[in-house]
Amino acid sequence: MSIAALKPMTVEEQAITAKKAQKALNMLTTDEKNQGLRIAANELENEYQVILDANKEDLEKGREKGFDEAYMDRLALTQERIADFAEGLRQVADLPDPTGDVLSDWTLENGLKVEEVRVPLGVIGMIYEARPNVTADAAGLALKSGNAILLKGGSSALSSNQKIVEVMHRALEKTKIPKEAVQFIASTDHAATQKLFTMKEHIDVLIPRGGASLIKAVVENATVPVLETGVGNCHIYFDKEADTEKALNILINAKTDRPAVCNAAETLIVHKDWLHGNKEVLADTIKKNGITIHGDKEAADTLPNVIPANEEDWANEYLSLDLAIKTVNSLDEAIDHIDQYGTKHSEAIITENAETAKRFMHLVDAAALYHNASTRFTDGGALGFGAEIGISTQKLHARGPMGLPALTTIKYMMTGNGQVR
Repeated sequence: MSIAALKPMTVEEQAITAKKAQKALNMLTTDEKNQGLRIAANELENEYQVILDANKEDLEKGREKGFDEAYMDRLALTQERIADFAEGLRQVADLPDPTGDVLSDWTLENGLKVEEVRVPLGVIGMIYEARPNVTADAAGLALKSGNAILLKGGSSALSSNQKIVEVMHRALEKTKIPKEAVQFIASTDHAATQKLFTMKEHIDVLIPRGGASLIKAVVENATVPVLETGVGNCHIYFDKEADTEKALNILINAKTDRPAVCNAAETLIVHKDWLHGNKEVLADTIKKNGITIHGDKEAADTLPNVIPANEEDWANEYLSLDLAIKTVNSLDEAIDHIDQYGTKHSEAIITENAETAKRFMHLVDAAALYHNASTRFTDGGALGFGAEIGISTQKLHARGPMGLPALTTIKYMMTGNGQVR
């Protein structure tokens, strides 16, 4: 084999290859796509050890670079986590295929038949950071919805991502799905990412998934349309009529279940009356769960071991067991705080007053709102979408957990019998 044959493709060549593969993918039946996803899921589970070996390399490099605990948690894989994203592929296979759905149809007076049909977006560019599970999740959703995908993961998970794609490619070779529909950009050169941002002729949409700096970089520099996902500065509001046990259970789940994910709670907004009526049990719960509090003056005067909060704390996505506490005198004051510091991701109110909850749900601007439930449900799997490709906090095209329908657009198909205008 010649040296030229071994030369890796450029990002543009990968995009062109993906675009060609997408046309072949778009002609497959739903059953053919589902079979391919199930075979890929089995292969990932069977080959878990080679993936874990690659992940071990990434974790060692991460420790050498001094990545914090939250970052390392997002980077780490286990056999259970690999089984989870393999199961995610099976769940996507079980979901209805949105492509080809006729959303509406009618016939004009001249006999021309019109159909509004759901179709794939085309080629998706996916840019993400330290979560190797995104590689499998995003590929599965793209393939089921008839899209090719270019994956650009963060350099910290390079070995893990490459191995996951290699395993999936081996699996897809046994199916009708062209493996070329899943492309992984292995280059860590900044120029490769910049190229991905600007290939409007080959890429139909970019989806960034990660921290605020990554999303900002994509939004500000891309000429390709961006389907924006958002960071999660999520709030839980304890109304003065919140049930104590319910409120504390929800808070602990939202804060401690997986602190490093975007739907974890970062700020507790608490009505002053509830705080003073429940200060002992709240303090005890915080201590038992190892939570560090950054609070306003009222919280600091009421609870022990509170670090005085500053402006940065209200806007901070901690991704850790740190929690900001803001004390308010009314629902409207709580809503104003969310309006100022929220990221339009997930917000919750805990109250037994239905009218108060209704006002909160209607006035707070966010992709996901909860009454007496944890913000941790803002997740494609938890809400029945199967795996998700991200949480959209924008308002055009898609919002909230983006499952299969979010990866489609529409086209109008007209059938006539010689009509002219």
